[in-house]
Amino acid sequence: MATSLLDEPTTGSSHASVASVRLRGTMAAIKLSFTWPGTRKTLTVEQKNQAADSFGAEGKFLSAGKKLLDTSHPAFKVVTGIKGRCQSYWRAISLPYPEPGIRLIPQRVIGDFDRQLAGFQEELTDAVATLDQRYDELRSAARRRLGNLYDARDYPPTLIGLFGIEHEYPSVEPPDYLRQLNPELYEQECRRVQTRFDEAVQLAEQAFLEELSKLVDHLGERLNGNADGKQKVFRDTAVTNLTEFFERFRSLNVHSNDQLDELVQRAQRAMSGVAPQQLRDDGPLRHRLATQLSSVQSSLDGLMVDRPRRNILRPSRREEP
Repeated sequence: MATSLLDEPTTGSSHASVASVRLRGTMAAIKLSFTWPGTRKTLTVEQKNQAADSFGAEGKFLSAGKKLLDTSHPAFKVVTGIKGRCQSYWRAISLPYPEPGIRLIPQRVIGDFDRQLAGFQEELTDAVATLDQRYDELRSAARRRLGNLYDARDYPPTLIGLFGIEHEYPSVEPPDYLRQLNPELYEQECRRVQTRFDEAVQLAEQAFLEELSKLVDHLGERLNGNADGKQKVFRDTAVTNLTEFFERFRSLNVHSNDQLDELVQRAQRAMSGVAPQQLRDDGPLRHRLATQLSSVQSSLDGLMVDRPRRNILRPSRREEP
């Protein structure tokens, strides 16, 4: 599998080292996966050759597929919406980990996470049952739209049981039996795992920095200046997304970087007690907050530029759920 070198190694600080140990002792690895039927299928060799003929091309140089079901159907969108909310929840309560598909959640929230995932699975089961009631309609629409490309064998008799949400808690620690069987290898594995958690701290810092910078920059841009002689319009989420970030940072922060902690505190103080409608109605407040956020953004830019570059090898095209 191809890999890409993202950054140079960091010398590491005492804060980062303590944070890494704290992270390892208080977090659990979590892996989320979905069972999901494919909604597209590659054309057969004969079909690709037929399509290529219309362009005067050779079939083996043509990549083509067909869409089996209309995923924009309202019943299908409900199903995919549950998947999206489940993914968002998983990411919101967890930190990145330098292994594909794995993130870290606080051990104290495992019970809540299990209950929430069970709720998503229950929602999904109900939504798939509703979708299955419209399955004949979806297949009939596919038959009309696909014409000669339609093949009844592409469609299972029912959608029930084809969708699912699963999660597990994989061990990222070296197996204890190595301690007796091969102490040297056990120590080597312990060092490897500690390096992974060092990297996880760096990834968490990067994620928090980038998210805060994006949120501050967006709100600051909305507060500054005018558009066509009028103050720029912004949605409530420009404010509420920041307040949600502060809560998530408080819950997940591993206190590895004093500068980052201080910048988050500055942004939080600036936003304290500020409601979206206040910013629309109160010009002086709008100007004052814009100035404060501009100062925070400048410091964020400096911190991101000055941060040591990291040496983390990660799969180039592997995506998390």
